[in-house]
Amino acid sequence: MSRKLSGKVAVVTGASKGIGSAIAKHLADAGASVVVNYASSKAGADKVVSDITGNGGRAVAVKADVSRPDDIQRLFAEAKQAFGRVDILVNNAGIYEFSPLEQVTAEHFHKHFNLNVLGLLLTTQEAARHFGPGGGNVINISSVVATTPVPGASVYSATKAAVDSITRSLAAELGPKNIRVNAINPGMVETEGAHAQGIPESDFRKQIEAQTPLGRIGQPDDIGPAAVYFASADSEWVTGQTLHVAGGYR
Repeated sequence: MSRKLSGKVAVVTGASKGIGSAIAKHLADAGASVVVNYASSKAGADKVVSDITGNGGRAVAVKADVSRPDDIQRLFAEAKQAFGRVDILVNNAGIYEFSPLEQVTAEHFHKHFNLNVLGLLLTTQEAARHFGPGGGNVINISSVVATTPVPGASVYSATKAAVDSITRSLAAELGPKNIRVNAINPGMVETEGAHAQGIPESDFRKQIEAQTPLGRIGQPDDIGPAAVYFASADSEWVTGQTLHVAGGYR
């Protein structure tokens, strides 16, 4: 097992389940100490921590709603208290609720943008304050719908298009500080959230798989290795990039 992230500390937002959970475990397997952030599912976060520590890794769970500035500050204060530094931020926390145009409301819009966009910006802002003189690493979890939107997801797709744009802009802005900013754009992934929406059991899944060259939707563990790549020196001359991890679906 490669320990290419030994000595590094990673904060993973929304890491109690799904893609965030898988990323946290992959970073830990690569040697990073991991702060498993969650907003509501303490049991899920504790399970991720126990999986990591049971495998010889280091992890703590920290509750924080990253759409709230005070919670963001506390998240990083507790990360520093636990591990003494922060090197990697994975902006994974997010919400996705599909809604046809006639049902879009201001509440629906702000709920998505406050977490998926503003929360990501403010969390990155705070991380940049905590990264050491050697710089740091920001990995944004975007989506293929940023560039290939689907019906009924105009607001969610717009948040992910914003994430792609933010990724490129902050890469240019923070590069002189040796802070790299990249994004992972997953395709459809079988997560608890997807099951809650009924997506993996739907005709929509079959339609996506039919358009996917590798013929299947993703699993959370398909995303973890990409996060390790961006977090490690393997990608030390890579910033401002959006990597589609989607089985070839575009």
